[in-house]
Amino acid sequence: MENVDDLYAQAEQLRNEGDYEGCASQLTTVLEHDDGHVLSHLALAVVYGKLNQHDKAVTHGQRACELDSQDPFNFTALSVTLQRAFAGTQNQDFIQRAEDAMARAHALQGQA
Repeated sequence: MENVDDLYAQAEQLRNEGDYEGCASQLTTVLEHDDGHVLSHLALAVVYGKLNQHDKAVTHGQRACELDSQDPFNFTALSVTLQRAFAGTQNQDFIQRAEDAMARAHALQGQA
């Protein structure tokens, strides 16, 4: 049985090859082994964004923030995901949530 790190490395290779569907599938496999794998949630946020599946992208970005709520990077990444979702959909809710996520990232950075 392969470990989570090996499975994640395979997903990265698929992403590097431009196989976003395959990458998403592989990252889903990683999460079946360890739903708390923050990097996989962050990567799925990016990959689903590239596939124009913005709701899924946002869900995974939010999950990364839930799993590690003290890392400002996660909130910055969520903000970018939400900005891309707005660009792809023009849904104003996404842009407000992007601003909220960035504010959270800035607040966390101020705590350091």
